[in-house]
Amino acid sequence: MTLLDRLLLAAAGVVALYMVIHFLGTRRKTAGEAAPAFPLYYATSFAVILVAGLLLIAFGYGSLANPLVVIAAALIPLALSLGLVGELHPDREKAYLLFAAVGLAAIAVTRFVGPAGLATVVLAAVHSVAGLVIFFLPLAAWRGGRRPAVFALVTVGGTLIGIGGIALAFLKVGAPILPAAVIFAILAPVLFLMTASFAWGLLRGGQAAGLPVTTEEGKARAPGAGLPPA
Repeated sequence: MTLLDRLLLAAAGVVALYMVIHFLGTRRKTAGEAAPAFPLYYATSFAVILVAGLLLIAFGYGSLANPLVVIAAALIPLALSLGLVGELHPDREKAYLLFAAVGLAAIAVTRFVGPAGLATVVLAAVHSVAGLVIFFLPLAAWRGGRRPAVFALVTVGGTLIGIGGIALAFLKVGAPILPAAVIFAILAPVLFLMTASFAWGLLRGGQAAGLPVTTEEGKARAPGAGLPPA
């Protein structure tokens, strides 16, 4: 790992730390019975980015082979996509939370039990669903007029994490789409650009930026939403 890689990972960590503090502060400001949970999901995603960056700086890219690191890293797309669902489609948040919990459990179990091929398939399947959510939801929100154009930067971040994840997955199964040296050379820049894209898109275009709640979002979060009338 080069000095530039470490500097980029450190920069990504600084951005991630700021976002964790920001979203935890947002959550405290909205504390209450009907407070949305999506700031906590976003904070979780950035917290994992922070920890992952520190581990890479301390132990190098060899730490990516550790099953615990793989399991923890899966929280990045899962928590971020869960935050997007919670922010944009709160009526579907519980169902997606169930998927995220089951998916993370399946990744954890198959990392330690069963053939390596099954673990790769499960990881790819869960990442694919989360990646599609990260890619399409911000675009749909922008095109539908619910969020400004800058929110589409979250899609850019999702594309970058997808590229990095696919490259590492194929490298893991012995069928790299790029030489290993190239993959590790671009990993730190991709992680930094991904983190910056997520952060700027959410800060400037998400509801945490102080944008008004849409009618759909407000109804879904209202106390007693979904209950039959008395």
